[in-house]
Amino acid sequence: MDIVGIHERSDLRGRVAVFKDRDHAGILLGDMLAPFSLENGIVLGIPAGGVPVGLAVAGRLGLPFDVVVVSKITLPWNTEAGYGAVSFDGTFQLNRALIVHLSLPEDQVAEGIRKTRAKVMRRVQRFRGECPFPELAERPVILVDDGLASGFTMRTAIAALRKAGADTLIVAVPTAHDRAVADIVGLAEAVFCANIRPGGRFAVAEAYQDWCDVSEDEVALALKNSPSAASNKKSLP
Repeated sequence: MDIVGIHERSDLRGRVAVFKDRDHAGILLGDMLAPFSLENGIVLGIPAGGVPVGLAVAGRLGLPFDVVVVSKITLPWNTEAGYGAVSFDGTFQLNRALIVHLSLPEDQVAEGIRKTRAKVMRRVQRFRGECPFPELAERPVILVDDGLASGFTMRTAIAALRKAGADTLIVAVPTAHDRAVADIVGLAEAVFCANIRPGGRFAVAEAYQDWCDVSEDEVALALKNSPSAASNKKSLP
């Protein structure tokens, strides 16, 4: 079977509270991906929330797992909303339309980029240590997060992974807004999303019965304890 286009669970479309937690969501995603040929594949999770989902996907598929650190540049007055994102290679993308709409000063934007880049580099060091980034060419790369609202962070991650050599890139998320899925599928070979939801209002958390923020300590511990994690565990706290 070809891995192209959008793959969803039609029975979960438009519903809320469909996953017990991130582990359950990752298992369902793994089941969706299991029928496809993913030999020599690798699962990459975006910290923090994408790590438990990605680890569950990797465990279900018997594939190695690694982290791809990308972080949104958040608004000073709302850390849940962002106007751009910075990737593990230090590059960034900005939502220029939103910046103009919000009348954000250029010095404030520059400071947001600086702070987010520092956060990303610190997370790279903590989660990956001295372990080199995995080879991505000529293998299926499954990029996982815990959900897509605008999809801007995911777009930034995809661009960075393309630069790093990913030629077969599959996005796998438990839940997403239908507009975000439509945008992302044009940048990847395929999008797997169990719970696609339309409408004017969307919150990733509403797809989960048990939802809480994932801390950096929890990510580090999960990577250290997981048999599928490929990062240099000796360098992790």
